[in-house]
Amino acid sequence: MRHIAPLVLVTGLAACGPPAADYGAVFDHTGGRWVDLTHAFSESTIYWPTDTAGFQLEELAFGPTEGGWFYASYQFASAEHGGTHLDAPLHFAEGGLTNDQIPLSGLIGPAVVVDVTAHVTPDYLVSVDDLTAWEAANGAIPDGAILLIRTGWADRWSDRTAYLGTDLTGDAAVAELHFPGIGAEAAHWLVDNRGIVAVGIDTPSIDRGQSTDFRAHVILYAESISGFENVANLSALPATGSYVVALPMKIEGGSGGPLRIVAFVP
Repeated sequence: MRHIAPLVLVTGLAACGPPAADYGAVFDHTGGRWVDLTHAFSESTIYWPTDTAGFQLEELAFGPTEGGWFYASYQFASAEHGGTHLDAPLHFAEGGLTNDQIPLSGLIGPAVVVDVTAHVTPDYLVSVDDLTAWEAANGAIPDGAILLIRTGWADRWSDRTAYLGTDLTGDAAVAELHFPGIGAEAAHWLVDNRGIVAVGIDTPSIDRGQSTDFRAHVILYAESISGFENVANLSALPATGSYVVALPMKIEGGSGGPLRIVAFVP
């Protein structure tokens, strides 16, 4: 299993070397813009069709109190793998990193956006040719990169049937799923030739809907490469030059979790 080094941010160490970078422009919007890549969680959030409970939000309190102030409080329930979420390597790799064990360097990094919208189909498999064609135009995928696959499927998010390829629920729905994913050959190529730390996609799964063996999951997660599924707004990112921050709910021992993923575009 590949080792992902911890990410350490150090500031105020000018006496020990070059002056620390001024990151203020990143956070005051003068140096670029932030893009939210996350679908909001609600009762309409899309989950794997065998998870029929979905996202649940229960009101515990809402309104004025006896003390005279307003107070609102809710409780929520959700499976780990629904909506915009993290797949920790453990999800498909026995002994793999759990949610809370993934270092920040596996969740934060330069973004590479491979756009296959021009030729995607409902059962499309992202191929080695897609990756090498992208590199021919943009240069090699750098070590430490977060690879984001744009299929255009996020545009279907408001239509569950169009997004999943079926209006069925439960076990009967699984064989009827139709959406693009990453091919096994492409997953092997990435593991053998590039040093990405995570892969994200704007579909329900990094494997296509018609997959029965989930090879992309198995191949990538065995190498401690995490997955981000149901990613939104990839059309707002350039092919290169943006940076991703993908921070899930930190669930001890978890195989995944709800994810707030954003990108900074200089």
